Amino acid sequence: MLVGDPNNREESKVPPGLCFRCEANKQQNPFGGAPCTGADTKSFPKSTCGGGWRVTVTFPSCWDGQNVDTPDHKSHVAYPASGTFESGGPCPASHPVKIPQVMYEIMYDTTPFNNKNEWPADGSQPFYWSHGDNTGYGIHGDYVFGWKGDALQRAMDNKCAGDRCAPLQRQSDADAIACTKPQSAKEAIGDDWLPTIPGQQ
Repeated sequence: MLVGDPNNREESKVPPGLCFRCEANKQQNPFGGAPCTGADTKSFPKSTCGGGWRVTVTFPSCWDGQNVDTPDHKSHVAYPASGTFESGGPCPASHPVKIPQVMYEIMYDTTPFNNKNEWPADGSQPFYWSHGDNTGYGIHGDYVFGWKGDALQRAMDNKCAGDRCAPLQRQSDADAIACTKPQSAKEAIGDDWLPTIPGQQ
């Protein structure tokens, strides 16, 4: 499942569940409310942030009931027709089945760059995504998930949340860390500085 588009540079094309929050401090106090509300933005924050950025990527929570995937990895799912997953917003008729919501919340400590004297001379914010986007509108997320047998249905039936899920077998952190796959693409990328950001040739 994909949400957002790394090539997007238009605010109107950013999905509703993707946003940035400029935190006033690292304690996140006062709390700014639910993600993608209040002063949250679709673009990179334009000023310094005393507590860095909180980036939210919320995936659609309504399914078409037929396709586990689609060629674009997007059109088999949709956001609620109105409201949000949290507010109980109804799914659109085209995607009538509610599914568990997946949300990534990523914190970036941008405070080492809060000296505006080091920002561009025109005062614009200095940040880029590594794919060459300096707007933030290219925010996106990928989610790949698989399950064995009826494991997902059992988790949903038992309203599992986080590590509270008795019907499912848990794996220790040590076992998860030990489960590795060797590098398959033999490409010497080195540790040298790149002359430009990808997409900025």
